[in-house]
Amino acid sequence: MQIISKTALKVRYAETDQMGMVHHGNYAQYLELARIDWLLQLGISYKSMEENGIILPVFTLDFKFKKPAFFDDSLIVKTSLRKIPTAKIIFDYEIYNQNHELLTIASTTLVFVNDKTRKPTSCPPYLLDKIKNN
Repeated sequence: MQIISKTALKVRYAETDQMGMVHHGNYAQYLELARIDWLLQLGISYKSMEENGIILPVFTLDFKFKKPAFFDDSLIVKTSLRKIPTAKIIFDYEIYNQNHELLTIASTTLVFVNDKTRKPTSCPPYLLDKIKNN
């Protein structure tokens, strides 16, 4: 079940703060890009999930910053699934720079929600099948 994706990102100037480091608020976007990439690796489009009535709001977001990233750094976001999803799905992340230094450890918990009722629901069977068959 260890499905891991690696997403490459380049730090843009606008993502840095006055100290020249990536502002902490940008890391949530990096994780979002990496999650979408992880799903695409399984052959699932986030957009198609939404079109099928499932949305995934973030329930928890946790970061541990070890070293800063800077403008023009090449980052790799390593994304993995913590366990088989139920009504929630938990991802773990590691962000590395071009020197293979671990910069950040993070995790997110997202909840499967029915778009019409706005109530939690189970992980869609098609996603479970893809996870179990990889």
